Amino acid sequence: MAKPIHDQAEGLRRLRVQDSLRIVTTTAGRAGAGKTTTVVNLAVALACGGKKVLVIDENVGVNNICATLGLNAHRDLLDVIRRDKTVEEVIVTSPQGFCILPAGLGMRVLGALSPGDQTHLIGAFASIAQGIDVILIDGASGRTGLSLLLALSSHEIVVVVSPEPASITAAYALIKHISSHHEDKRDYHVLVNKASVEAEARTIFDNMESVAKRYLAVKLHFMGFVPYDGKHCVRRTLAGGFSASALEAAFGQAAESLTCWPCEDGEGRGLERFMQRLLQSSQNSRPYIASTDF
Repeated sequence: MAKPIHDQAEGLRRLRVQDSLRIVTTTAGRAGAGKTTTVVNLAVALACGGKKVLVIDENVGVNNICATLGLNAHRDLLDVIRRDKTVEEVIVTSPQGFCILPAGLGMRVLGALSPGDQTHLIGAFASIAQGIDVILIDGASGRTGLSLLLALSSHEIVVVVSPEPASITAAYALIKHISSHHEDKRDYHVLVNKASVEAEARTIFDNMESVAKRYLAVKLHFMGFVPYDGKHCVRRTLAGGFSASALEAAFGQAAESLTCWPCEDGEGRGLERFMQRLLQSSQNSRPYIASTDF
């Protein structure tokens, strides 16, 4: 017996959601919100769920993900731009089942690339797009617009915020700044990190949503909250064997939420298009300065 038309349509919609490449920039208004911890644990949770995950890391030095996980990363996206290495040779595979592309140095020269270098970089990313389900971008916090450029070029934005008043203020200011420079960015996913209980996280989100609804033409979505026991830090992630079941469940739910976000129909959402938009944005970048008008 044939399925009703509406059941068939729902099945096709779910298939698109499952098969579409997701590109998500994770950012924060300021350092200390737990952004990198969030990226690593989301990558672990997604990989455990059978997704092929690539993390593009904008951070450099001791703050990057490879250093955090104790992995050796001797190359950077800059080596690909210089044609010294291929993207495949720069990518690092983590023991936790996801891949990492160190990109901090390369990101800083995007605005100065020649047309030939831009074409080469777009082609390089096209070569690795096959089979990737999710790309998580760990955008640096509190910098001069690189995180903003990544956010403008990605399909989804996750803003990580902690209960500290300064973190909340900076997160709202960042959303305001992005929306003022890119009117098409109307949806933002908010993850409240280091909350003691869900009620606290909900209160933080509700307050942000209320102000955003009143003053900004954007829509905030509650992605969830991550509990804090006073010990949680970037080196005690799921990847490092952190045994708190509540923490594991929180990131698992957040990862599941991410995979169920609706996908837009049409073209222009692939990795090549992402790089084209990122390169275009980098030509006219301007500094991001956090405001305090929340």
